[in-house]
Amino acid sequence: MIRGFESLLIGSQNAKNLADFYKDKVGLEIGLEAEMGEENETLYELKLGKGPNIYIIDHSKVKGKNKNPERIIFNIEVDDIEKEAKRLKEAKVMLVQDTYHIEGYGYIATFEDIDGNYFQLVQVRAS
Repeated sequence: MIRGFESLLIGSQNAKNLADFYKDKVGLEIGLEAEMGEENETLYELKLGKGPNIYIIDHSKVKGKNKNPERIIFNIEVDDIEKEAKRLKEAKVMLVQDTYHIEGYGYIATFEDIDGNYFQLVQVRAS
């Protein structure tokens, strides 16, 4: 039986740089740092307030930027999307799609990380 969504793992050619991007530009906290696998790849945990965490790992088969960033996009929930989107823009994080509204859901702004992966800030409507 499936119990739930446990975590998101992002492979990178340079996990430290990508983890530092999410720490320094996006504002996520780095938790665990560890070595994993037969190649002793470095893994970084990005802690989220609620929900599963994101893990970034050096991966020998990942080279360069993501050529299909639309394939998987993950959402980071924020309480004030205008403030957070402005902060990321000022930090020179690549904006893909400015804030827009989806009726019955809330607001979304799409950004690109330094590996070419898309992530979104979301502010969902209050229940």
